[in-house]
Amino acid sequence: MGWAHAAVLGLLQGLPEFLPVSSSAHLRVFSALMGWPDPGAAFTAVTQLGTETAVLIYFRKDIASIISAWTAALYRPERRKDPDAQMGWFVIVGTLPIGVLGAAFQDTIETSLRDLRITGTALVVFGLLLALADRSRAIRYPRPITELTWPHALIYGCAQSLALIPGVSRSGGTISAGLFLGYSREAAARYSFLLAMPAVLASGLLELLKISEGPAPAWGPTLLATAIAFLIGYAAIAWFLKFISHNSFTPFVIYRVILGAALIALVTAGVLSPGAGAAG
Repeated sequence: MGWAHAAVLGLLQGLPEFLPVSSSAHLRVFSALMGWPDPGAAFTAVTQLGTETAVLIYFRKDIASIISAWTAALYRPERRKDPDAQMGWFVIVGTLPIGVLGAAFQDTIETSLRDLRITGTALVVFGLLLALADRSRAIRYPRPITELTWPHALIYGCAQSLALIPGVSRSGGTISAGLFLGYSREAAARYSFLLAMPAVLASGLLELLKISEGPAPAWGPTLLATAIAFLIGYAAIAWFLKFISHNSFTPFVIYRVILGAALIALVTAGVLSPGAGAAG
């Protein structure tokens, strides 16, 4: 793998990961168009560490408060109503659906759902759902994150599990669910990021376990890609949260629809095969 190749993959790993546009779709499509082979489990695992580190550092204060309060509430009943302690449980409950469904349908996810026609359709359909959710949210009195409930946490989690379908987008699915439930854009996005951390960390650990299955990566380009994924990912989180505090999701919706339609057209025209860009 060359340095330029690694830099582009690092960019594609870091930028779309936290935006509602589907990072898996971008990695698949760009690799297919460029004719690049699967970079391997080792490369994927190490570069994912970059994006994971970005979200952990950005939300370090939130994470520290949640872990501290949740741990204290285990043996101090008076702390159980602490919003941070409750958030710890909400994140755990919200993570269950993607864990259960991911394990139950692993073979289907890694085979038939990798079809680029499904990816293109998911980009368009869930892009339009994001637009509908943004329009239907409670504009006058949007819910803050402090009003999160157990049923809502579970609904968020079910929405996140849809990201097992390439093209849906983890953040796009969870944010759409939050908007439909009446939460503000900022509240929906913040809980989406907090909810994603266990799933992203688990995904990274699974990839790390696969390192021995393939050849060792070129460590120089791999570390470059990891650094780029971290820097771009951190910047993307900061920019995204600031952007949506004053703007709608319309630019992301338009981009998703155009990308999805173009992808379907390329497959239909025979430029790309339905299985192009899938991991080997």
